[in-house]
Amino acid sequence: MFKVQSSKVLLKDIKIYAYHGVLPQERVVGANFILSITIDTDFSKAMEMDDLEGTISYADVYDVVKAEMAVPSKLLEHVAGRICQALLHRFPTAQAIHLELLKENPPMGADCAGAGVYVEVNRLTR
Repeated sequence: MFKVQSSKVLLKDIKIYAYHGVLPQERVVGANFILSITIDTDFSKAMEMDDLEGTISYADVYDVVKAEMAVPSKLLEHVAGRICQALLHRFPTAQAIHLELLKENPPMGADCAGAGVYVEVNRLTR
């Protein structure tokens, strides 16, 4: 017998082509973006019962991310906030979300693999 200390659903290095950026050309031409998401949720029932109802489906998480990434924004901070809000709304058992969002080869004159944002959000309790 054991007690689960923490459990998380992960999606690592999702690659999506999207149209985000401050420069108008970025929202026309687009770029590759890489996302990694960790969702804190109690999936101990899924461990016990082998049933999807006891966890968060990472396929459903991907669908939410894909839909939010399809909406152009100037700032990656705005995109990250929308994704977190949508995930918390869609998955009531999600307690926290850790999200990394990188734009590959950003147009800033630097030789780097990517630039972006990282955010951790917690569900507000009432």
